[in-house]
Amino acid sequence: MTTAECVVDCRNHLGEGAYWDAERGLLWWLDVPMPSKLFALDPASGTVTSHDMPEMITSLCRRTGQDSLLIASHGGLNHWDEASGLRHVLRPEPDKPFNRCNDGAADAQGRFWFGTMQNNLAPNGAPIDLVEASGTLYRLDPDLSLHAMETDILISNTVCWSPDRATMYFCDTATGWISAYDFDEAAGTIANKRQFASFDRGVPDGSTVDAEGGLWNARWDGGCVVRFAPDGTVDRVIEVPCPLVTSCAFGGADLDTLYITTARYLQDEEALAKAPQAGGLFAVKPGVRGMADGQFAG
Repeated sequence: MTTAECVVDCRNHLGEGAYWDAERGLLWWLDVPMPSKLFALDPASGTVTSHDMPEMITSLCRRTGQDSLLIASHGGLNHWDEASGLRHVLRPEPDKPFNRCNDGAADAQGRFWFGTMQNNLAPNGAPIDLVEASGTLYRLDPDLSLHAMETDILISNTVCWSPDRATMYFCDTATGWISAYDFDEAAGTIANKRQFASFDRGVPDGSTVDAEGGLWNARWDGGCVVRFAPDGTVDRVIEVPCPLVTSCAFGGADLDTLYITTARYLQDEEALAKAPQAGGLFAVKPGVRGMADGQFAG
């Protein structure tokens, strides 16, 4: 059994969005509920920085050729850099005021794929019941044109691709299944949706894919990250010493460290006594390398 170790005891309410920025040598992640924050770890020095956000942020990636990030938030898509802060770019669903963005990632052609969902977090961080599958999976092209790719999603999570870029993975957490699609990289289209993998510990949250094609999935309420082989069978399980595991990304100079975000959201005193590092950033070297995280070309 392999157990991840806490590398930043940040005690996030709902840590998410792990992303490796190879140009700057930084691991970015975020804490979703207000007061929402953007974090960066420099593994070389151990330095951690944080930035306050004016609204809930949910996922991110670097912008190609820019020293800035594309950040999905409660209100839409934004550019961010340290000097200018969060700058609104696009609101994807002006007709759905109760929706917000959730997980997202850039493909190898520089398009950003992200899902929306009914907002389930009140301004004070309290939960809001999910009553409608109002989410959509979108593709944002570099020219900022927006394309709806799938609808009727309750909780959008897991956006990643196989090493040969012939398969895209996505999940509606509420179904318990990660789905696979045939991916046409040139056209930016998906087809032939099918059930790819499930696991009996928790439900699927964020994922990443390694260079050998294994999909690493963070398990909400499962206390682990599971590696699914390319055929969807369970290959390995990395234990995480807290129940709410939310996202993962390979980082480091050799892309050989798996970074894992977690949450302490809704955990009572008894639960936190058993898992005092809940909400921390964890890491493990699983013996396989990841692939470089994508960048948005717009």
